[in-house]
Amino acid sequence: MLAGGRVRGSLLFTGPEGVGKKTLAWMVAKALVCKNGPSDFCGACPTCRRAEEMLNAGREDLALRRGMKDAARRGEGLIYFDLQLIEPLTRYILTEQVRQMRSVAYTRPFEFAHRVFILDEAQSVHWQAVDLLLKVLEEPPDTSIFILVTPNAYELRPTIRSRCVRVPFQPVEQALLLAVLAKDKHLTKAQQALAARVAAGSVAKAKTFDWGEYEKKRKPWLGFLEAVSRQASAPDWRLLFDSTRALAENRDDLEATLTIGYSLLRDLLYVRTGGSQEEIVNLDLLPNLQGWAAGLGLPGIEQMKVGLDQAYRLQVRNVNQQLGFETLGIDLATGTGAGT
Repeated sequence: MLAGGRVRGSLLFTGPEGVGKKTLAWMVAKALVCKNGPSDFCGACPTCRRAEEMLNAGREDLALRRGMKDAARRGEGLIYFDLQLIEPLTRYILTEQVRQMRSVAYTRPFEFAHRVFILDEAQSVHWQAVDLLLKVLEEPPDTSIFILVTPNAYELRPTIRSRCVRVPFQPVEQALLLAVLAKDKHLTKAQQALAARVAAGSVAKAKTFDWGEYEKKRKPWLGFLEAVSRQASAPDWRLLFDSTRALAENRDDLEATLTIGYSLLRDLLYVRTGGSQEEIVNLDLLPNLQGWAAGLGLPGIEQMKVGLDQAYRLQVRNVNQQLGFETLGIDLATGTGAGT
């Protein structure tokens, strides 16, 4: 598209987290204005250097606004450059951000031939601003290009998706993730292999993998599964309640804790149904997984999934998650579905 001068007014970059969507959006934005284009940017010409300055200034402005104590004032006094990164200032991309983008988009660029607006986490545009975004995508000005970045295109309104050329991104192959991780001297070979599986195709997750933190969050799940999957002996109630208390101890980490729980649950299902070891994430626990899967059986694994789904749905509400984990653990440990 760049080489042929056929870049549409609206692009949609969609795919898993951490695979380079926003990075490519920056590269496309710079290629669109580079004096030595058209199919790439040189990074050395005055235009490329100015483009980088604009993107850096935009990131700094976003950081300052997020740091404001008065959240209501974060959208005040917005000034947009010819190249502008737009990200959520709160949980949302605010109405004022979209309104300012629309206003600036219909004016002539100050320095470049095009204005380029990158909306990262586009699915977080506030519901009151969705119609404003749709209108500017329906009638895009000739000199403005919009790049929407989102992990899941289906979180966007169908009318927005239909106005964009979709560019799909795929998970990065595990061999490439291992090559990235091989540069990290702090991880052993076994830890690198685990990190590549945990990352699930995301370079960003692979590069930020913290073995100590992962092991700390995973440990309560190991106690939980050990306590609820015993076939030949009575449940270890002390181990069960210690593990459920640890699982619910930090509400801020609950989503990460549940993500690890889901990965273990998926591994149990693969082990129980004879799936390939290549698909198992926590391969370092294979003997344990085999014992737990045998103790729980398919009904127990299914019941655990229902319990995790319930915990995931309730995480944004002020509920006692520890009580939920305890209830699930007691039901599993007392034989409901276990050993079948």
